[in-house]
Amino acid sequence: MNIRFDGKTVAVSGAGHGLGRVIARSFAALGATVHGCDLDGAELAETARGHAGIHGRVVDLTDRGAAAAWIGGIGRIFCLVNNAGGVAGQVMRPIEDVADADWDRIFAINVGAAMALSRAAAPAMKAAGEGRIVNISSGAGLQASLTGIQAYCSAKHAVVGLTRQLAHELGPSGITVNSVAPGFIRSNTTTERQWESYGADGQQALVERIALRRLGSAQDIANAVLFFASPLASFVSGQIISVDGGR
Repeated sequence: MNIRFDGKTVAVSGAGHGLGRVIARSFAALGATVHGCDLDGAELAETARGHAGIHGRVVDLTDRGAAAAWIGGIGRIFCLVNNAGGVAGQVMRPIEDVADADWDRIFAINVGAAMALSRAAAPAMKAAGEGRIVNISSGAGLQASLTGIQAYCSAKHAVVGLTRQLAHELGPSGITVNSVAPGFIRSNTTTERQWESYGADGQQALVERIALRRLGSAQDIANAVLFFASPLASFVSGQIISVDGGR
């Protein structure tokens, strides 16, 4: 099957760099009109460079009203990719040292944003009788996180729960909801710092825990997203694919 998304509109949050940039460009290369949001306008412009089908907008997704307004301004979306998230610049600290604001911010950018964007996109998808929502969770949504950051691990588990619940709720309207759970991917400055922190021995040990004995790429994650959005996955919903090389 020649997978194409001509005439389809796709929204990708966190499209300014890393996984989001590659996901947005992958959809555009297959004919989709892509709307991406992020906090950094320059990064969004770089994502769109050379890709006429990508349109960027600066949106703070912790502002749920702004998130809804972004979706409303796009119109009917065929596929929503909830990619925005991360550790918000935080590092592992003992639980007794974790401030409320730090905990809440990680939940806001990982779970709150996915909820707000899904809530805004659902009515038009229901009216059309079709739609795809793909949530980027993490291996940290299925087990303890390599980061050691309690809020991040908890938030990604919540993204998995949101995926399964929305699949049941939205399925009768012809909308599938699935999640891609990446393993460790060197895709942005945060993951590069994490990689460097392991040192040579730690890096080797991490790779040796992967069945394929290599790290994955952002394109590996984008390929799984494309699958969920494609006709190949029209009867797949409520599922979490671990794209981790067999960790």
